[in-house]
Amino acid sequence: MSKTLVAFFSASGVTTKLAGRLAEGIEADLFEIKPETPYTKGDLNWQDSKSRSSLEMNDRSSRPAIVSTVADMGQYDVVFVGFPVWWYREPSIIDTFMEQYDFSGKTVIPFATSGMSGIGDSGSNMQALAPGAKVEKGNRFSTGTSAKELSAWASKWL
Repeated sequence: MSKTLVAFFSASGVTTKLAGRLAEGIEADLFEIKPETPYTKGDLNWQDSKSRSSLEMNDRSSRPAIVSTVADMGQYDVVFVGFPVWWYREPSIIDTFMEQYDFSGKTVIPFATSGMSGIGDSGSNMQALAPGAKVEKGNRFSTGTSAKELSAWASKWL
């Protein structure tokens, strides 16, 4: 039987709720990708070109540090990776996470939250960072998506 992980980054708490519902619905382990330096409201101001998030997203080599690590990534066959959509793609901290582990032989499925933006090229971006994995295109969900809907979506990889 394969083991599944739901790893997620949440800047405002929205993705936390969705990731929790997904993990509960598919009986997966849950891991929060926490930045070493937490984001402030000012850091997240996408309208300010000098905000931390704007600067990170404009520098494709930016890799914000993460506080903790997954204890044993080797035990997982399927890894769902959740995040809010920033500038039509995954936040730079997700790139840090993807480069931190060997995903060879694993299936990685991105999922995202956003008020309006789609998931963009997140799947292909993440695939480039984990060449030995099979990274799916993924999906964007509204904040109110139920555990039942998330489980039905996730079932094709379980």
